[in-house]
Amino acid sequence: MRETDHAITSRRSVRRFLPTPVPRAMVENILDVAARAPSGTNMQPWRARVLTGEPKRLLCEAVHAVFMAGEPGHTQEYPYYPDEFFEPYLSRRRAVGWGLYGLLGIKRGETEKMKAQHGRNYLFFDAPVGMIFTIDRRLALGSWLDYGMFLQNVMVAARARGLDTCPQVAWTHYHKVIRRVLELEPEEAIVCGMALGYADQDAPENALVTDRAKAAEFAAFSGFEEEA
Repeated sequence: MRETDHAITSRRSVRRFLPTPVPRAMVENILDVAARAPSGTNMQPWRARVLTGEPKRLLCEAVHAVFMAGEPGHTQEYPYYPDEFFEPYLSRRRAVGWGLYGLLGIKRGETEKMKAQHGRNYLFFDAPVGMIFTIDRRLALGSWLDYGMFLQNVMVAARARGLDTCPQVAWTHYHKVIRRVLELEPEEAIVCGMALGYADQDAPENALVTDRAKAAEFAAFSGFEEEA
Protein backbone atom coordinates (compact mmCIF):
# COMPACT_ATOMS: atom_id res chain seq x y z
CA MET A 1 0.00 0.00 0.00
CA ARG A 2 2.80 2.42 0.90
CA GLU A 3 4.55 1.79 -2.43
CA THR A 4 1.36 2.35 -4.39
CA ASP A 5 0.52 5.53 -2.47
CA HIS A 6 4.07 6.81 -2.96
CA ALA A 7 3.92 6.26 -6.73
CA ILE A 8 0.67 8.25 -6.85
CA THR A 9 1.56 11.08 -4.46
CA SER A 10 5.10 11.58 -5.79
CA ARG A 11 3.83 12.02 -9.35
CA ARG A 12 4.28 15.59 -10.54
CA SER A 13 4.57 17.47 -13.79
CA VAL A 14 8.32 17.65 -14.41
CA ARG A 15 9.47 20.45 -16.70
CA ARG A 16 13.16 19.66 -17.14
CA PHE A 17 14.62 16.23 -17.72
CA LEU A 18 18.07 14.67 -17.80
CA PRO A 19 19.30 13.30 -21.15
CA THR A 20 19.58 9.80 -19.63
CA PRO A 21 18.06 7.34 -22.15
CA VAL A 22 15.06 5.19 -21.26
CA PRO A 23 15.14 1.71 -22.83
CA ARG A 24 12.32 0.76 -25.17
CA ALA A 25 11.61 -2.35 -23.08
CA MET A 26 10.91 -0.20 -20.02
CA VAL A 27 8.57 2.14 -21.91
CA GLU A 28 6.76 -0.78 -23.49
CA ASN A 29 6.36 -2.42 -20.10
CA ILE A 30 4.89 0.79 -18.67
CA LEU A 31 2.35 0.92 -21.48
CA ASP A 32 1.51 -2.77 -21.04
CA VAL A 33 0.81 -2.17 -17.35
CA ALA A 34 -1.14 1.01 -18.04
CA ALA A 35 -3.34 -0.81 -20.55
CA ARG A 36 -4.93 -2.67 -17.64
CA ALA A 37 -7.00 0.50 -17.14
CA PRO A 38 -10.75 -0.12 -17.32
CA SER A 39 -12.67 0.92 -20.42
CA GLY A 40 -16.31 0.56 -21.41
CA THR A 41 -16.86 -2.97 -22.78
CA ASN A 42 -13.04 -3.26 -22.84
CA MET A 43 -12.78 -1.09 -25.96
CA GLN A 44 -9.29 0.17 -25.00
CA PRO A 45 -9.52 3.44 -26.98
CA TRP A 46 -5.88 4.51 -26.55
CA ARG A 47 -3.20 4.77 -29.21
CA ALA A 48 0.34 6.08 -28.70
CA ARG A 49 3.23 7.30 -30.82
CA VAL A 50 6.40 6.82 -28.76
CA LEU A 51 9.31 8.91 -29.99
CA THR A 52 12.99 9.23 -29.19
CA GLY A 53 16.12 10.21 -31.08
CA GLU A 54 15.71 11.56 -34.61
CA PRO A 55 11.91 11.08 -34.91
CA LYS A 56 11.40 13.08 -31.70
CA ARG A 57 13.79 15.78 -32.87
CA LEU A 58 11.96 16.21 -36.17
CA LEU A 59 8.58 16.56 -34.49
CA CYS A 60 9.90 18.99 -31.89
CA GLU A 61 11.64 21.14 -34.49
CA ALA A 62 8.53 21.36 -36.65
CA VAL A 63 6.10 22.29 -33.87
CA HIS A 64 8.48 24.52 -31.89
CA ALA A 65 9.29 26.55 -35.01
CA VAL A 66 5.61 27.18 -35.74
CA PHE A 67 4.95 28.15 -32.13
CA MET A 68 7.88 30.56 -31.86
CA ALA A 69 6.97 32.17 -35.20
CA GLY A 70 3.48 32.84 -33.85
CA GLU A 71 1.86 31.53 -37.00
CA PRO A 72 -1.96 31.93 -36.88
CA GLY A 73 -4.63 29.37 -37.54
CA HIS A 74 -3.60 26.71 -35.05
CA THR A 75 -6.48 25.79 -32.79
CA GLN A 76 -6.91 22.99 -30.29
CA GLU A 77 -8.11 19.59 -31.40
CA TYR A 78 -10.86 19.84 -28.76
CA PRO A 79 -11.87 22.35 -26.02
CA TYR A 80 -9.83 21.51 -22.93
CA TYR A 81 -10.44 24.60 -20.80
CA PRO A 82 -13.65 26.63 -20.33
CA ASP A 83 -14.06 29.87 -22.26
CA GLU A 84 -14.03 31.74 -18.96
CA PHE A 85 -12.48 30.56 -15.69
CA PHE A 86 -14.33 30.90 -12.40
CA GLU A 87 -13.65 30.06 -8.77
CA PRO A 88 -12.19 27.96 -7.29
CA TYR A 89 -10.55 26.95 -10.58
CA LEU A 90 -9.29 30.42 -11.49
CA SER A 91 -7.31 30.77 -8.26
CA ARG A 92 -5.81 27.30 -8.59
CA ARG A 93 -4.76 28.00 -12.17
CA ARG A 94 -3.13 31.29 -11.23
CA ALA A 95 -1.32 29.74 -8.27
CA VAL A 96 0.42 27.11 -10.38
CA GLY A 97 1.26 29.57 -13.16
CA TRP A 98 2.85 32.18 -10.93
CA GLY A 99 4.44 29.51 -8.75
CA LEU A 100 6.28 28.16 -11.81
CA TYR A 101 7.26 31.58 -13.16
CA GLY A 102 8.42 32.67 -9.71
CA LEU A 103 10.84 29.75 -9.48
CA LEU A 104 12.19 30.69 -12.92
CA GLY A 105 12.53 34.39 -12.06
CA ILE A 106 9.95 35.42 -14.66
CA LYS A 107 8.02 38.52 -13.63
CA ARG A 108 4.58 39.73 -14.66
CA GLY A 109 4.67 41.33 -18.08
CA GLU A 110 7.78 39.47 -19.28
CA THR A 111 5.87 37.97 -22.16
CA GLU A 112 8.88 36.88 -24.19
CA LYS A 113 10.27 34.87 -21.28
CA MET A 114 6.84 33.37 -20.68
CA LYS A 115 6.61 32.42 -24.34
CA ALA A 116 10.05 30.83 -24.29
CA GLN A 117 9.11 28.77 -21.24
CA HIS A 118 5.80 27.71 -22.80
CA GLY A 119 7.67 26.77 -25.96
CA ARG A 120 9.63 24.18 -24.00
CA ASN A 121 6.46 22.10 -24.07
CA TYR A 122 7.24 21.48 -27.72
CA LEU A 123 10.68 20.14 -26.83
CA PHE A 124 9.14 17.68 -24.37
CA PHE A 125 11.11 19.64 -21.75
CA ASP A 126 14.28 17.88 -23.00
CA ALA A 127 12.93 14.45 -21.99
CA PRO A 128 14.52 11.54 -23.89
CA VAL A 129 11.09 10.10 -24.70
CA GLY A 130 8.08 11.96 -26.04
CA MET A 131 4.66 10.41 -26.51
CA ILE A 132 1.68 11.60 -28.52
CA PHE A 133 -1.60 9.97 -27.53
CA THR A 134 -4.52 9.78 -29.93
CA ILE A 135 -8.09 8.53 -29.96
CA ASP A 136 -10.47 7.69 -32.77
CA ARG A 137 -12.59 10.84 -33.10
CA ARG A 138 -15.65 8.71 -33.90
CA LEU A 139 -15.77 7.45 -30.30
CA ALA A 140 -17.96 9.10 -27.66
CA LEU A 141 -17.32 10.90 -24.37
CA GLY A 142 -17.14 7.66 -22.38
CA SER A 143 -14.00 6.61 -24.23
CA TRP A 144 -12.36 9.92 -23.34
CA LEU A 145 -13.13 9.23 -19.68
CA ASP A 146 -11.56 5.79 -20.07
CA TYR A 147 -8.53 7.45 -21.63
CA GLY A 148 -7.93 9.52 -18.50
CA MET A 149 -7.64 6.37 -16.42
CA PHE A 150 -5.13 4.95 -18.88
CA LEU A 151 -3.00 8.11 -18.82
CA GLN A 152 -2.95 8.12 -15.03
CA ASN A 153 -1.78 4.51 -15.11
CA VAL A 154 1.05 5.49 -17.45
CA MET A 155 2.26 8.18 -15.06
CA VAL A 156 1.96 6.06 -11.92
CA ALA A 157 3.67 3.08 -13.55
CA ALA A 158 6.48 5.40 -14.62
CA ARG A 159 6.91 6.67 -11.05
CA ALA A 160 7.06 3.11 -9.75
CA ARG A 161 10.12 2.66 -11.99
CA GLY A 162 11.84 5.85 -10.86
CA LEU A 163 10.79 7.83 -13.94
CA ASP A 164 8.94 11.12 -14.19
CA THR A 165 6.42 12.52 -16.66
CA CYS A 166 4.66 15.66 -17.76
CA PRO A 167 1.25 15.35 -19.46
CA GLN A 168 0.92 18.13 -22.02
CA VAL A 169 -2.31 19.37 -23.55
CA ALA A 170 -0.23 22.10 -25.26
CA TRP A 171 0.51 19.73 -28.14
CA THR A 172 -3.15 19.70 -29.19
CA HIS A 173 -2.85 23.29 -30.45
CA TYR A 174 -0.60 22.05 -33.25
CA HIS A 175 -2.43 18.93 -34.28
CA LYS A 176 -2.17 19.90 -37.95
CA VAL A 177 1.64 19.95 -37.80
CA ILE A 178 1.77 16.77 -35.73
CA ARG A 179 -0.60 15.05 -38.11
CA ARG A 180 1.68 15.86 -41.04
CA VAL A 181 4.95 14.87 -39.34
CA LEU A 182 3.66 11.63 -37.80
CA GLU A 183 1.40 10.79 -40.73
CA LEU A 184 -1.62 10.23 -38.53
CA GLU A 185 -4.82 8.75 -39.88
CA PRO A 186 -7.65 11.27 -40.47
CA GLU A 187 -9.79 9.76 -37.72
CA GLU A 188 -7.03 10.12 -35.09
CA ALA A 189 -7.64 13.02 -32.69
CA ILE A 190 -4.73 14.09 -30.50
CA VAL A 191 -5.55 13.75 -26.81
CA CYS A 192 -2.27 15.05 -25.38
CA GLY A 193 1.48 14.70 -25.42
CA MET A 194 3.60 13.38 -22.57
CA ALA A 195 7.27 13.78 -21.69
CA LEU A 196 8.93 10.75 -20.05
CA GLY A 197 12.35 10.43 -18.48
CA TYR A 198 14.41 11.17 -15.38
CA ALA A 199 13.83 14.51 -13.67
CA ASP A 200 16.67 17.00 -13.42
CA GLN A 201 16.53 17.47 -9.67
CA ASP A 202 18.71 20.60 -9.82
CA ALA A 203 16.35 22.49 -12.16
CA PRO A 204 14.50 25.27 -10.29
CA GLU A 205 11.21 24.59 -12.10
CA ASN A 206 11.18 21.06 -10.70
CA ALA A 207 10.96 22.43 -7.17
CA LEU A 208 7.32 23.27 -7.85
CA VAL A 209 4.96 21.25 -5.65
CA THR A 210 1.30 22.06 -6.22
CA ASP A 211 -1.39 21.92 -3.54
CA ARG A 212 -4.33 19.52 -3.58
CA ALA A 213 -7.70 20.01 -1.92
CA LYS A 214 -8.42 17.45 0.78
CA ALA A 215 -11.30 15.01 0.42
CA ALA A 216 -13.30 16.96 3.01
CA GLU A 217 -13.42 19.88 0.55
CA PHE A 218 -14.81 17.99 -2.45
CA ALA A 219 -16.50 14.86 -1.08
CA ALA A 220 -19.76 14.45 0.85
CA PHE A 221 -19.83 11.46 3.20
CA SER A 222 -23.05 9.89 4.42
CA GLY A 223 -24.08 6.66 6.08
CA PHE A 224 -20.87 6.20 8.05
CA GLU A 225 -20.98 5.59 11.78
CA GLU A 226 -19.40 8.44 13.70
CA GLU A 227 -16.01 7.51 15.14
CA ALA A 228 -15.89 7.40 18.89
